Amino acid sequence: MAKRILIDPVTRIEGHAKISIYLDDEGNVSDAVFHVVEFRGFEKFCEGRPMSEMAGITPRICGICPVSHLLAAAKAGDAILAVDIPPAADKLRRLMNLAQFVQSHALSFFHLSSPDFLLGWDVPQAQRNVFGIIKANPELARAGIRLRQFGQEIIETLGGKKIHPAWAVPGGVRTALTEQGRERIRKWLPEVFGTADVALDLFKKVLTTHKREVQIFGNFPSLFMGLVGPRGEWEHYGGQLRFVDSGGNIIADRLDPQKFYDIIGEAVEKSSYLKSPYYKPFGYPDGMYRVGPLARLNVCERMGVPRADEELEKFKSLGHGAVTSSFLYHYARLIEILAALEFIERYLDDPEMLSDDLRADAGVNKLEGVGVSEAPRGTLFHHYHVDRNGILTKVNLIIATGHNNLAMNRTVAQIAKHYISGTDIPEPMLNRIEHGIRCYDPCLSCSTHAIGQMPLHIELFAHDGRKVNEITRG
Repeated sequence: MAKRILIDPVTRIEGHAKISIYLDDEGNVSDAVFHVVEFRGFEKFCEGRPMSEMAGITPRICGICPVSHLLAAAKAGDAILAVDIPPAADKLRRLMNLAQFVQSHALSFFHLSSPDFLLGWDVPQAQRNVFGIIKANPELARAGIRLRQFGQEIIETLGGKKIHPAWAVPGGVRTALTEQGRERIRKWLPEVFGTADVALDLFKKVLTTHKREVQIFGNFPSLFMGLVGPRGEWEHYGGQLRFVDSGGNIIADRLDPQKFYDIIGEAVEKSSYLKSPYYKPFGYPDGMYRVGPLARLNVCERMGVPRADEELEKFKSLGHGAVTSSFLYHYARLIEILAALEFIERYLDDPEMLSDDLRADAGVNKLEGVGVSEAPRGTLFHHYHVDRNGILTKVNLIIATGHNNLAMNRTVAQIAKHYISGTDIPEPMLNRIEHGIRCYDPCLSCSTHAIGQMPLHIELFAHDGRKVNEITRG
């Protein structure tokens, strides 16, 4: 008798989702599906708005990664104006994006994911959270909070506030970095570099004690996509698209982000509001690919800064070709934090950061524009169509979490098949399945948004729809 186990909602992620686990007649897992149950519809209600407003509107998509949408919207506006923004504005946008990486990755690693592998999978759910980390290791918890605060401090210094800064605009940015702001940021550097070192050392110890998780938490062949610089270096804001396969082979390179729709398709499944992008040449669903920290480190050849380059070499040694375990997203995030700190340190020494040449003025010169940037969770696309007056006629957003949709489903199924057999499913086993999703640090609010319940609700259904078991926590 086929059965279904429902995990609803998934916890310790940004947003609300549920997981359905399907059992065959013998009680073994036959499949698992990750459902995003939120709905927002930003693409539709942006139609009819002036293009110039999008950099102010779209950061409201999410309170975790508003900077990502701010920059993608501004870049789409740059394309419609057909301008090259001033060099100082480009560098300042990059500085803010690096700060976004630091604050977002710190939240993911220290607050959302570390309770599992630092406190233990079998620790009671009520203790397995950031408050448990504070109790067990207050210095580590404080360091994680301070690291995130550092990223937010840069965002506020540039944009005027930590969340939803209306700062980047089509053609450039509104304000420059001040001398006082630069020195305020600089004072943080010894502390935050120290925190990055502690976190990297900590996770390397986790790798020695969690070898099973490395093998089964989303460890499978796939494509990887991300932006790279002109020499194949790590890129977070500009550059061109690159795809590599699980063997580390480049299968598509130097792809123009303005023409992303030639190579990326979007499929829709009834089980989720989250779209399922795929690599068109391989078709759906064979064109599954991953984005985000794991993908960016797989597609790049170097980070471009010395300490992160050393860590990248160690990271790449964990794979045969590409690094394919999604559990190693955590390691990749820490390497990106280190790289971001090194680049921030460089920018603080750049005199152009204080320039007041910040904006290129122009009218509507193109009726279509694409803004592409790397958000912490992966490549973000804003695609706008406008009329001659700059009024939006069509908007399409491909969110980083969406790119990973197919891979998240594969990860959930892989973990469930390993840990679940029969109808007796202890809570720690379910947490392992949830952690497979947390590896990707999905930001579901970016993709869609409806109200959800925080307690975890699991239901077991017979093939005829009868509820034969039910578990509720919280």
